[in-house]
Amino acid sequence: MLNLLTGAVVFVGDGKGVDALKPFWKRLRRSRARIEAVATDRSPAYIRAVRDNIRGAVHVFDHFPVLKLFNDKLSAFRRQLFHQLTAQGQKLLKGTRWLLLKNPQNLDPQKKERQRLERALRLNEPLALVYYMKEDLRQIWLQPSQHAARLFLEDWLARARVAGIAMLEHFADTLHQHQEGILNYYKYAISTGPLEGTNTKIQLMKRQAYGYRDHAFFKLKILGLHETKYALVG
Repeated sequence: MLNLLTGAVVFVGDGKGVDALKPFWKRLRRSRARIEAVATDRSPAYIRAVRDNIRGAVHVFDHFPVLKLFNDKLSAFRRQLFHQLTAQGQKLLKGTRWLLLKNPQNLDPQKKERQRLERALRLNEPLALVYYMKEDLRQIWLQPSQHAARLFLEDWLARARVAGIAMLEHFADTLHQHQEGILNYYKYAISTGPLEGTNTKIQLMKRQAYGYRDHAFFKLKILGLHETKYALVG
């Protein structure tokens, strides 16, 4: 658990399940700390944990896992199309996976990545539609207000549902189910990005030490990654 304001690790649980957070919730109640907002992914376990233990907090669903999920679906959709194409079509589509997942501004002109991507998109209309829907999906978090974001999201969902592509229809159902948590980003512009950065540092620390046999000492090392300005008491 990370304090997104200070960057301080406030709790390290044992294991990965919901039960690992039980000691944290007890400390939280004893400390009478006020949690305004929390950012997680769309994991049912996290949703239930936030609902049951910090009901007054605004729950923000992180946008990075949403975009990653769509990219995973796009990769699977490309593979499905690849097997349906002729040999010539497969030759044009081969090697385009990373081009489809890249941000357009990151396409390398020296490698003619934009031209290769455009050829692949011209080859298959459904692939082009899914790709441009991916680019539009990013715009949900770039609107001037929550109201504008809601209208954009509703438009995106409507277009996905009439596209005639099962992958887009299924993703639209998922997005609709979690739309309030997604739009809560406009109340609190927070994400789990800092937590992911801390997890990367933890993995690097483990590699440098070739692992830790003393679990308690390892926890102390994690808690010491950042200077703790605010701590729970109790």
